Amino acid sequence: MATPQSSRQSSYSSISGQIRMHTIQVDSVQRWMEDLRHMTEVECMCVLQSKPIGVDEDAPGELIVSAVGEHVTRDNLQTLLKRALVVSTELGKMFQRLEKRRWQRVHSTAVRVNCHVRSLIQEYSAARSAPADMQKYEKSLLEKCMELNVITERCLHTEDEYFLKSMKEAIHEILTDVSDSFSHMIDMALANEIQILIRQIEDSDNVFAISTAISNLLSLTQDGPQLCSIIAKEGAVVALLKICRQDCFSSLYAHALRTVASICCVEEGISQLEKVDGILCLADILTDGACAEATRAEAAAVMAQITSPHHSSTQHLASFLESMQDIVTALISLCESASCGEVFLLASAALANITFFDSMACEILLQLNAVHILLQACRDRRRVDTPYSKDQVVTILANLSVLEQCTADVLEEKGIEQLLVLLSETPSSSSPSEGAACERVQQKAAVTLARLSRDPLVAQTAIQLRAVPRLIELCRSPAERNNSDSVLVACLAALRRLAAESPDSIGPTDHQQLIKPRLVDSFLLCSNMEESFV
Repeated sequence: MATPQSSRQSSYSSISGQIRMHTIQVDSVQRWMEDLRHMTEVECMCVLQSKPIGVDEDAPGELIVSAVGEHVTRDNLQTLLKRALVVSTELGKMFQRLEKRRWQRVHSTAVRVNCHVRSLIQEYSAARSAPADMQKYEKSLLEKCMELNVITERCLHTEDEYFLKSMKEAIHEILTDVSDSFSHMIDMALANEIQILIRQIEDSDNVFAISTAISNLLSLTQDGPQLCSIIAKEGAVVALLKICRQDCFSSLYAHALRTVASICCVEEGISQLEKVDGILCLADILTDGACAEATRAEAAAVMAQITSPHHSSTQHLASFLESMQDIVTALISLCESASCGEVFLLASAALANITFFDSMACEILLQLNAVHILLQACRDRRRVDTPYSKDQVVTILANLSVLEQCTADVLEEKGIEQLLVLLSETPSSSSPSEGAACERVQQKAAVTLARLSRDPLVAQTAIQLRAVPRLIELCRSPAERNNSDSVLVACLAALRRLAAESPDSIGPTDHQQLIKPRLVDSFLLCSNMEESFV
């Protein structure tokens, strides 16, 4: 979840006496020195670790007790996330130390876990009235933490292997219970805080207060899918879309939609969006020329998120199909008029996803002169300035190329030349994500070329533009394709398609190694090459 920590050591004194009883023979000063390493003054640590470095009083690290007004919920959430990370880290360490039978470390970690959990519960209870169900979990968790302390302490003063083996199994079971109970308690606490934020969005008429609550929700969505699921289940999508249906809050549309897009990375978010006719709301925003470009771009981002191929659920697609024509038209129009690369990326990403699950979208795009719009955008660095945008463009072209009527549009717009440019796409930095995007661009450019080369005129045009040497280079030189197997397969397929139309365009050696064998044999040959031997 998030960062720092705090804790109380009130429970340590109750077991320290027991420890001393078992260690009478050990020098008391030496024992105290050993114990001191694991006994921090947690009240001081709480203050020190929660104080921000700097003078900004509203910095995220401030204590709950200093939070006021609209900052209270934000700081409660941040503190919960910070403490949860600390406890989770300590529990993880304890599992590792238990496996190695490092009993002194196991016990000291159990003491710290107990202190952190007790401190978290006490501070949260002081700042917020916990629900009854959560209070039950708190009591049960504290009891299990104390049990963990006692049982780990017993392992410090024996060398009986049979006893330690049985204790290890018992500790592991209790530790698993503590982990599960803690996780559930934190989920309940987060849900409680999220409900407060959602009520602020639903009940307030103040634009600033609503904006602050939305910002807090958006910040929470960045902490992973588990938190997004909680946010969705508590009804955040419903509340945010309600904002997007009120003219008086038009200044908040983009902010609310960006948060909806983040929440919809999980199935629960998409399900909530479907229940309140969210797709119809998105379609209305996308087709409303009076809406600001930023707002329409965020609506496109939501559309891209809910149509992502990574989602297993497709129930929402039924209502999407009803608005398909309007949505696709609005998105390609946004691509054409985009004032910057980010807007184009969001709109084109939504279109790319849409073309995957319904061929009707491809037909609509061809009717809307999409090939012209997309290829023109590729030549405009203001709109298409990264491999990520090019990836979306070539994805759409690859899906459109399945339809025969796409061929004429590509030839008319000199699209083969652009595909060859995309085959030479290379990363401008060492970023792994950028490298992966370049691989996808190369692969899909080769796929598109192979599909379009069913038409003899396209094949001849590609050969005249020297597509064959570039495809051979990509096949033979792993460095040219960033060692990507998917690029290799696509290039072999495109090369074989061109060779079928014009066998003379391939040299004898290349034909013998790249065309004549089975595809899998050519693949194995090329994938094992260290250097090009053309």
